Amino acid sequence: MRLAALHEPGRGTSRQRPMLELCSVLKNSEHSRPAPPDLRPLAVTTSMRSEALPDIPTVGDFVAGYETSVWFGVGAPRNTPSEIVNRLNKEINAGLTDPKIKSRFGELGGTTLSGSPADFSKLIVEETEKWAKVIKFADIKAE
Repeated sequence: MRLAALHEPGRGTSRQRPMLELCSVLKNSEHSRPAPPDLRPLAVTTSMRSEALPDIPTVGDFVAGYETSVWFGVGAPRNTPSEIVNRLNKEINAGLTDPKIKSRFGELGGTTLSGSPADFSKLIVEETEKWAKVIKFADIKAE
């Protein structure tokens, strides 16, 4: 059996560093554009099945604990007053629950995830630890 992998880089991704006090997170599924007709998806890399591809299993269904996804968040400088951070968090979370916004993200293959600044800080810590282990295990070096 021959398997070909196709990498489709996202548009607009940058190497910007996230700021420390963060408000909400947008989780984006890896399938944000229609697939070419000759490409058959085998699995999604997120922890849950994609709403855009409900019949496609997750890699975690075959490899225990596997999960990787792209996420985006909104941040503020470290010393931003908590009243401002909390207000931003409240307004962004309200927007992320708006049916029109949720629908549009769904059309693009994404999902929204609301939460507190502490929730997002926890996600950043968890993701940093996860990828640090991968980097160490694979002996990846900066070029």
